[in-house]
Amino acid sequence: MALNFAQLRAFLAVVDEGGFGAAADTLGITQSAVSHAVAALERTLGHPVLHRHGRPTPTSFGAELVAHARTAVAASAAITDLAARRGGLARGTIKLAAPPTVCQGLLPDLLSRWKAEFPHVRIRLFEGEDDEVADWLANGTVEAAVVVDPPPGHGVEVGEDAFHALLREDHPLAGEPDVDVADLADDPFLLSCGGCERHVRQAHQGLPFKPVHRVRELGTLLAMVRAGVGITIVPGLISAMLPPGLVLVPLRRRVVRRLVISGPPGREWHPAVTALVGSVSG
Repeated sequence: MALNFAQLRAFLAVVDEGGFGAAADTLGITQSAVSHAVAALERTLGHPVLHRHGRPTPTSFGAELVAHARTAVAASAAITDLAARRGGLARGTIKLAAPPTVCQGLLPDLLSRWKAEFPHVRIRLFEGEDDEVADWLANGTVEAAVVVDPPPGHGVEVGEDAFHALLREDHPLAGEPDVDVADLADDPFLLSCGGCERHVRQAHQGLPFKPVHRVRELGTLLAMVRAGVGITIVPGLISAMLPPGLVLVPLRRRVVRRLVISGPPGREWHPAVTALVGSVSG
């Protein structure tokens, strides 16, 4: 049995990207090359690894193979990068996940800085809600992530993000330097349930809390506030994506979330991740 890492990388790329064409773009090879690599893997193993009707999905055998393939590919990359780092050079492709507000408000500056400091490291960015990002990091889908409020000792803190009231600019409290959550009690409240619900409930501690709508998508939440459907409480980093007509007002009783960049908990980090995180802590 002659397995090779190119076959495993092609298989994982199809699984992660959801198609042969997208996998080819990710790997920088032709779609035909991806298809041939996956077919060669199936011949080597003697079992199909993908269902090819519609969007490719793993077979039952392929689903069992995914975790082992990730481990093997990560180990190969780590060995290669370890040799490169021994020569003072970090290299490789790192999949980095973060919540949308972090992707828009925090990561652009970091990505620019990393591009200058680590020209041989390619970073692919994935957006997800807080719980999705943590799951992707834990199961090996990504090599690094900016996680929200992780247990102490994980990674390096890149900032604290304070929560604000999100109001229309014609709201009576829009011009105030800060606002007490109790003063918003008469406004219909829209609850963002895409990861910040715990912080929003903390801001309402000791106060009645009856949201009129639960909204997962951030774009929908912004549109509803702008249309006058209600008000909400959001992280300050949302300022990077704030449309005209809306304002952020700091909460008088401060509520914050800790943003930490980290490799996978409980497993060895990719050497390039260690270099990226180390540059932030330095």
